Amino acid sequence: MTQAIVDILNSRIPENDEVIVNGWVRTRRDAKGFSFLEINDGSCLANLQIVAVESIPTYEAVKNAQTGASVSIRGKVVASQGKGQKWEIQADEVTLVGQADPETYPLQKKRHSDEFLREIAHLRARTNKFGAIFRLRSRCSLAVHDFFKERGFFYVHTPIITGSDCEGAGELFRVTTLPPGAASKVEDDFFGKNAGLTVSGQLEGEMLALALGKIYTFGPTFRAENSNTPRHAAEFWMIEPEMAFADLHDNMDLAEDMIKYVVKFALDQCRDDLSLFDKFVEPGLFDRLENLLADKYERLPYSQAIDILSSSKKKFEYEPKYGMDMQTEHERYLCEEHFKKPVIVHDYPSSIKPFYMRLSDDGKTVAAMDLLVPKVGELVGGSQREERLDVLIQRMAEMEMCMDDYWWYLDSRRFGTAPHAGFGLGFERLLMLLTGVSNIRDVIPFPRTPKNLEF
Repeated sequence: MTQAIVDILNSRIPENDEVIVNGWVRTRRDAKGFSFLEINDGSCLANLQIVAVESIPTYEAVKNAQTGASVSIRGKVVASQGKGQKWEIQADEVTLVGQADPETYPLQKKRHSDEFLREIAHLRARTNKFGAIFRLRSRCSLAVHDFFKERGFFYVHTPIITGSDCEGAGELFRVTTLPPGAASKVEDDFFGKNAGLTVSGQLEGEMLALALGKIYTFGPTFRAENSNTPRHAAEFWMIEPEMAFADLHDNMDLAEDMIKYVVKFALDQCRDDLSLFDKFVEPGLFDRLENLLADKYERLPYSQAIDILSSSKKKFEYEPKYGMDMQTEHERYLCEEHFKKPVIVHDYPSSIKPFYMRLSDDGKTVAAMDLLVPKVGELVGGSQREERLDVLIQRMAEMEMCMDDYWWYLDSRRFGTAPHAGFGLGFERLLMLLTGVSNIRDVIPFPRTPKNLEF
């Protein structure tokens, strides 16, 4: 029976049981009369040692198994005689499934730079670092679903193709069937109107929350923002919960609870993989993650945050002043240097926030919130939504938005409107927080960024 390496190394298979293990060769060492193969099947960080003596009928396959080759091993689980491992496999049969040319295989037994590995993203998951990242990505995805399931949220699927721009910034990737350079009218296009890839499932999510009570989306979003920074990607995954009969404070509580839930899950369930990042990427990672669980996150209004930044002796590239959208350097200063823990900034000027955020009684600010964390800056952005039809129409008019494109959105305020709130969390930034990895391109298998559409 085929077994995963993680089960063998964690003593889930009895000693002397015959097993079949499959994997890829990391190294091969030959000695007089026998060979050692180190193989990895992707199920865990550690390799499994295979001992093959030259008397087995398939020993020639062992001699031809180069680094990177795929193999299938039949043998017995035995106590290891070497250091650093409890179990190994005494091989009875070795099958060379797929050879790897040693002259051209790019992943040799040495450390490769992240920049080089991005050029071979189709192979980089075979390395220790990226195998650990993508296992963590999988497990934390499940943790996100568990978090919402435990709290009675329904998982919904919102459109990938949309006719409305949620953020109102015009950063949509256009979707069309018209030939390039054609003089055709938009009415001749597939949908008969302008269409684009979604930048957020929020607006549709609001409609479902106003029927189901509590929902969340977790799927791909796309932004044609020509921002070639370590924190931005053109395609990324967003987690967007929405709650009916909820306000800004409920929203802040949910965001904080979610971050703590996933961090605790990672520390409890993914510690072996996280240990790689603690050792090689960010020494002290475990301490930083534990600190995310220690206290209630600081909460303060935007105006107070600007005052703190302005009165600090920190030299910023962008001078902090009221009415500006805070930069990453400001966000990180607040949570890394001033408060030394995550911070939730709320009540932003309406002039720098989208139309759907609830206007405060002062007429100048909106019930918006950003959750800022060390190493990353903004991790969560959300708000209480504007549920009052007249105020929403006024805000949209001020922004010169086409009301006809949002008739369905306005209907939700005409028919049984209710206070509601939600947020968006970029899943890749959450993974950056968990691993200490500083570039978003390294926490998504095949990154899409400006001038980069490989694989």
